[in-house]
Amino acid sequence: QVQLVESGGGLVQAGGSLRLSCAASRSIFSISAAWYRQAPGNQRELVAVISGDRSTNYADSVKGRFTISRDNAKNTVYLQMNSLKPEDTAVYYCNFPYRTVTWGQGTQVTVSS
Repeated sequence: QVQLVESGGGLVQAGGSLRLSCAASRSIFSISAAWYRQAPGNQRELVAVISGDRSTNYADSVKGRFTISRDNAKNTVYLQMNSLKPEDTAVYYCNFPYRTVTWGQGTQVTVSS
């Protein structure tokens, strides 16, 4: 069973940027990976997906602002977040959408207005 550890969150002003990292305990080569987020009172939502061949898809709310990437040699998936908005405030999680494993603790992103 793969373990996931998210990091890189923090407090940032609107318009700022953050880069989140998701470290997996085992190889993630050729496995689709995704970032999700959950704001208080909301359900967890899919934010971005990256396939093993590095094709990507994004939620409409983050298109043009967020970029998902991966470094298989480091067993790590990243989420570069630019032009952050207060509505991006949430706990961000990673997982594998087609081979879901136990969720990590996530990393808090707070965007001030």
